[in-house]
Amino acid sequence: MHRKFSSALRSSLVCGLTGALLVLSGCQSFLTQPSPVLHIPAAKPLPIPVASHEFSFDPARDDVVGSLQVITANQDDTLSDIARRFNLGYEEIVNANPEVDPWLPKAGTKIVIPTQFVLPDAPRQGIVINLAAMRLFYFPKTKTGQPQKVITHPLGIGRVEWKTPEGMTRVASKKENPSWIPTPSIRKEHAKNGDPLPAIVPPGPDNPMGTHVLKLDWPSYAIHGTDKPPSIGLRGSHGCLRMYPEDIVCIYNDVPVGTPVRVVNQPQLLGWRDRTLYLQAYPVLEDDKRNHDKLLKKSLSSVRATPKAKLDARPKAKVNQALLNEVIRNSRAVAVPITQPDTTLQAHLDRAMRVQNTLPFNATWDGDMSGQLTAGKILEMADKEPD
Repeated sequence: MHRKFSSALRSSLVCGLTGALLVLSGCQSFLTQPSPVLHIPAAKPLPIPVASHEFSFDPARDDVVGSLQVITANQDDTLSDIARRFNLGYEEIVNANPEVDPWLPKAGTKIVIPTQFVLPDAPRQGIVINLAAMRLFYFPKTKTGQPQKVITHPLGIGRVEWKTPEGMTRVASKKENPSWIPTPSIRKEHAKNGDPLPAIVPPGPDNPMGTHVLKLDWPSYAIHGTDKPPSIGLRGSHGCLRMYPEDIVCIYNDVPVGTPVRVVNQPQLLGWRDRTLYLQAYPVLEDDKRNHDKLLKKSLSSVRATPKAKLDARPKAKVNQALLNEVIRNSRAVAVPITQPDTTLQAHLDRAMRVQNTLPFNATWDGDMSGQLTAGKILEMADKEPD
């Protein structure tokens, strides 16, 4: 009934418009003045995004780098390939967009790009890995008088039953085009699941270690590439730390043997930038049983007692308790200025910079989609599934 009514209504509207156009065209001969031409200004193009993996900052003043961005999804986008485009992990972009279908976000959907980062609470030297954020931060050595630099990339980390350890280690060695020698326990697990492994997996496109590896001083643990890029930003490894193929090449070339590596687990990060205190909250890992309410209160006291907190007007900055509570309830991997009065999480997201949905300038990835799961591939696989 509704469909018939809609069809009838549509026909009526079309006929009405056609008749009106005929009447107007018939009256044109009686018009003595040309119709005025309306000049509608062209929409200003959105800025092209800039790569979000390398930043300079003043370590004596600031703990926050980067900026929050928003794009509009294209027809064939998935959150997985948008994440790789902007050097993010899967969980990061999914948490930032909780109401968006990760595999079919639909053309025109606004996508939050969480490329602003509160740096981990750790010494700014060597490599710092935050398991909760599934992200690596590399602080190269700097010369006196030069700004501190940080290079950051998303990671895949160990599954619950194969946890990535926390603590201090170092880069013990590096190797290009490595072979993978699975441990006896890994081979046993694969055999049990009907997927037996050879004693040695040679270099090549099917090698789970990818093309480059940084072996750690911890036996059987390493930072390496992957043959499955969509796994970055997930808990899917046997304890090692996976990186996108393009990111591991950069880290491999930049990081010397002997570099210290510190692995932490910090789901709630506090830090200063300008006159503002930021909070970035990630979902707590399922096997992390600590009391994070108590830890946050302790961190708030500590961050307000640092020398940075005494600079400029920072001592006068008051925490917006309602906003802090909202950020904790909605752990969206977004850095939020919690000392801004009379604002909400949504208001902060609405103020984010709009940019083009394109490969950022100076990105590490070349945009090759052959290994990515696009919406088209998802639909194609779904069509092949039996009813």
